[in-house]
Amino acid sequence: MHRRTLLTGFAGGLVATGAAPAFAAPARRRVLRVRPGESVQAAVDAVEGPGWTVVVHPGTYREVVSVPAGKAGLTLRGATRDPRDVVIVYDNANGTPRPDGSGTYGTAGSATFTSAAPGLTVRDLTLANDWLRADHPDITGTQAVAAYTYGDRTRFENVRLLAHQDTLFVDTTALGTFDRQYFRHCYVEGDVDFVFGRATAVFEQCHFRTLARDVDFAPKGMVFAPSTARANPYGILAVRCRITSGAEDGAYKLARPWVPSYETTAWPSLVVRETRIGPGIDAVAPYTNMREAYPWQSMRFAEYRNTGPGATVSVPENRPQLGRAQAALHTKETYLGDWRPHA
Repeated sequence: MHRRTLLTGFAGGLVATGAAPAFAAPARRRVLRVRPGESVQAAVDAVEGPGWTVVVHPGTYREVVSVPAGKAGLTLRGATRDPRDVVIVYDNANGTPRPDGSGTYGTAGSATFTSAAPGLTVRDLTLANDWLRADHPDITGTQAVAAYTYGDRTRFENVRLLAHQDTLFVDTTALGTFDRQYFRHCYVEGDVDFVFGRATAVFEQCHFRTLARDVDFAPKGMVFAPSTARANPYGILAVRCRITSGAEDGAYKLARPWVPSYETTAWPSLVVRETRIGPGIDAVAPYTNMREAYPWQSMRFAEYRNTGPGATVSVPENRPQLGRAQAALHTKETYLGDWRPHA
């Protein structure tokens, strides 16, 4: 089933028209509400000062939402606890032409949701990019981002992130800035490099799902593609998560390193620990290269106490494992430092 069918089914067919939200929030509560027929972006624009909450009521909101750095401490959440009830979705890709003729959107510009705000919290909703390759055979830039996040202390909880290539872009505000991001009880699906970037990003009890692809090559995709700055001791950490697949067994790789052409000093870091890895991941050779000049073996890739058929260690040199002392350095607490998201 195509993603567009799934999205409309979950949201009851309520679509925003782009109108400004009709809110009147008491000053002390600092809450803005968005209802079907209104705009999430308009509510974000109306926020003045830190500590506001934007509550989005059930519906499908087809729009691009951007949270600038000046909206520090913003909370964006669905009105119910079911993330399927609130869907923010759009369909730009890297190669989509901009309406003003200034070129294409690029990978970051394709995002349905973008945030540069420190202290952002997003919870109980869905962020999706439903751009489909099959609908645009003329476009070769097929990256289509659901969420592009940068800014320190970014927190996502009970959020569904849906796209195909490059679903979730976890970035930092600058090369020398080690912005921290925390994802808990989230669901992320995609196919190629669908969790990628240079942020210090912790995924706790999250579900990653690889999609079926009608292609005749292997691997069909990769879950992670970190691009961690060399000076940053911590990249992407997945702890007590699970990885499932809608594709055939062994069709996907766990990760490949991304060393961007504009940032060739990157030293990608990924640790996957205490995670159940399903048969969709190639257990014999779970890692691959993006470019031969940057082999995965020279990167900071490691695992610890993973389980499931996709975690079987049959060729030890293909699956670097942490010892107990090393594993103690790769925890939520060490990665997030003095920030306690649930404190």
